[in-house]
Amino acid sequence: MVNSGSVTNSNTVVDFDILTKYVTGKTALVAQGGGQRGIFTAGVLDAFLLSNFDPFDEFYGTSAGALNLCAYLCQQPGLGKSFLTELTTDSRFFSLFGFMRRKQALGLDWAFGKLKDYPYKLDIDMGRQVLGERKAYAAVTHNLSFKDAYFEMLKDNWFDVLMATSAIPNLYNGVIPLDGQEYVDGGVSASIPVQEAWRKENRTIIVIRTEGLSSDIDEPIADAPKVNNNVTWFRESLNQLQIQWQEKVSQWTSDWNSFFDVQVEKAKLQKHEHSHLSALNGGRWLFGSGDIYRLSHLMGEKFDSGFADMLMVHYQTYALTQDFLNLPPDDCYILQIRPDQPLRTSSLLSKKEDILHDYELGLDAGFRFIEAYGQVFANYHRISR
Repeated sequence: MVNSGSVTNSNTVVDFDILTKYVTGKTALVAQGGGQRGIFTAGVLDAFLLSNFDPFDEFYGTSAGALNLCAYLCQQPGLGKSFLTELTTDSRFFSLFGFMRRKQALGLDWAFGKLKDYPYKLDIDMGRQVLGERKAYAAVTHNLSFKDAYFEMLKDNWFDVLMATSAIPNLYNGVIPLDGQEYVDGGVSASIPVQEAWRKENRTIIVIRTEGLSSDIDEPIADAPKVNNNVTWFRESLNQLQIQWQEKVSQWTSDWNSFFDVQVEKAKLQKHEHSHLSALNGGRWLFGSGDIYRLSHLMGEKFDSGFADMLMVHYQTYALTQDFLNLPPDDCYILQIRPDQPLRTSSLLSKKEDILHDYELGLDAGFRFIEAYGQVFANYHRISR
């Protein structure tokens, strides 16, 4: 039984008979992070809003995915698009020259501060009304243990929650305090918080991806240490994983610390005429795995063992998540919405025309998904007769 499928802006691959068996259970909507690549998610969710489409019981998002979910719940089509197109392209949000020369931090405080006032003001009251008794969570990463944690969105601390899920280590100066603990970007430990949706017993999980169909797996890192996970997906195993996490991180750290040291030294010997831009323009979190070591040019003395540990945790947890998406547990159906090709946008420093292009792809994929989901319920009513 194939209990997964995908919908892109051009194609639908779904076994409707199998999916129909799951639609009577809880349904979750999961939004991946990805910086400016979140414009695809903004397009998908605007298509949902324009179609008055909301069959979801719970919501899970990371970074830009969390922001887009807030705009969706607050019934504000176009807000995610405006935020990413207008604010994240402003030099006050990020300037490569400023970061390199003056160590100017990522301007999250400035950008998210705009959500408190017009024309970007989030209608928090409307969002709470639309959410009702349902739950919406943003993924964050504990600054010391690197474990994922989940905070409800649209509560009184909504601003701090959005800041925490987006606080990219070393680009944003500092950590975000929540409930007496300190957190950073959820993309470190849960760039696609799909496992948490499953742990909360959602049976149909809709995942909006910011990677094209050809981008599932990054190019392998030469000489990288291998970790044999051999994961079997039972809820008990994930609960045990939470208990054993520190031991696992210690194992990975001992394998990876010396590896990172070697790779950083290699990077320092390379010509770096394009390294700054390529490091920022790559991959799923902030950069592609092939460009990890070139960060030493950007970070300088900031590229320490703690940051290397975060990269290691991200690399390994993303691999686990990819395994989960490719082979879901039998008690759920995972349906991915994603572009049919790699997006033109990058995490940062994207051209506005590329951002607008990828927004249109998201709109197309969103409308196609609504049509496909309608077939599921038509099939369900046919079978139920």
